[in-house]
Amino acid sequence: MPSRASGNDAARTAAGPDVPARNGDISFWMAPFADTPAGPALDGDLEADVAIVGAGYTGLWTAYYLAERDPSLRIVVLEQHRVGYGASGRNGGWLTNSITGGHDGYAAKHGVEAVRGFQNELNATVDEVLAVCAREGIDAEAVKGGSLLVARNEAQRRRIATYVAHAEKWPEEGVVELSAAESRARVNVADTRGGLWQPHCARIHPAKLAVGLADAVRRRGVTVYEGARVTEIAVGQARTERGTVRARHVLRATEGFTTRLPGAKRDWLPLNSSMIITEPLSDAMWADIGWQGFETLEDLSHVYAYAQRTPDGRIAIGGRGTPYRWASGFDTDGLTDRATWSSLTALVREWFPAIAEVPIAHTWSGVLGVPRNWRATVQYDAVTGLGAAGGYVGTGVTATNLAGRTLADLVTGADTPITRLPWVGQRTRKWEPEPLRWLATRVIYGAYRYADRAEFRGLTRTSRVARIADVISGR
Repeated sequence: MPSRASGNDAARTAAGPDVPARNGDISFWMAPFADTPAGPALDGDLEADVAIVGAGYTGLWTAYYLAERDPSLRIVVLEQHRVGYGASGRNGGWLTNSITGGHDGYAAKHGVEAVRGFQNELNATVDEVLAVCAREGIDAEAVKGGSLLVARNEAQRRRIATYVAHAEKWPEEGVVELSAAESRARVNVADTRGGLWQPHCARIHPAKLAVGLADAVRRRGVTVYEGARVTEIAVGQARTERGTVRARHVLRATEGFTTRLPGAKRDWLPLNSSMIITEPLSDAMWADIGWQGFETLEDLSHVYAYAQRTPDGRIAIGGRGTPYRWASGFDTDGLTDRATWSSLTALVREWFPAIAEVPIAHTWSGVLGVPRNWRATVQYDAVTGLGAAGGYVGTGVTATNLAGRTLADLVTGADTPITRLPWVGQRTRKWEPEPLRWLATRVIYGAYRYADRAEFRGLTRTSRVARIADVISGR
């Protein structure tokens, strides 16, 4: 069944029906802001109380709450490109309650009650973000429909039992099991054999949240400098090519771009994640698919995919594609290779056969920060004034808000429940040097893909290959 007209017909006909009309250019989400005038450029040295490196979610939330806690602070945000240029303007739009790295590892070190508190804080943070959007007039196209996880083969269906056991141990997460029929009633994914749903998740437009938040911090007196690439962070200063900002507190919020800073190449792995988005579907297609609750959607594959339904009737879906490039390299503007967007196109049409003829409007990629222990962190040294937050491994839309509030408390010297959460002050070892991390990443994701193929071919239990890959990766 044909989709509604897209306006890109001539370009697509020339390239082929399955070729995305647009590739890279940061992302589909950032496209509406392509012609927005850039913010002020840094022109020489200046003094501030707080210098924040990175105008993504982490940096902007930190600035927002610092300005709220102490309006007298002179706060400067330094962004190498534009607001939302990194993961904040390219992600899947999942405002969800995930603890990066899981519950059990934290519990072994910090105790069960500390982790329960951590989970409850993240649950509440979903609502905090929505409340700020309402208060600040940020139209992030948010719908709190929860998150749906579907099983599409027998091995995946059997893995549901593991999730259910985990949910019984950690009820704060809110996960409930669904039958195949109950899952299809929410979203009619082909071959669904069961599902899981949790309520603490909202679908958002990532770039509208980032840009709206930047406007909110500016209204609070924060200066956001765009085109100000920081070349070095040191005690009391952030150096750029256009001047040095001297400040008592210097906070790094650079996520996957952290590897571009001197001495930080092995701190976090810049893992690549890619997305495509369709042209709008017809009403008849949506009648077949359902998805009236605007749940975020994921499957139980080892190389999993994540998706959302947009307000204008598109499907956006993402996955790892080519997860890692040699020596932590990545394309800064998000250009995506044919193998990646082709596989995502095939996948979305496997999930929803009714959209087989719907063209792909845009494909893009971005990087997320992965610590060696796969756990996000918030760090601050009161002596040096240096701080950092990140390593969200793709689950940072919510966590960035909690990290920003935590950094604001730490900088202002407040001793609060969130400054004592398990991720505060956490350290991890560096990633292995090349060629080890390149080889390991290729082997690990190759193993996951092999396991997925085996399970879809009829293996009824979780592949041993996937279990071994989990151990090697340290997840």
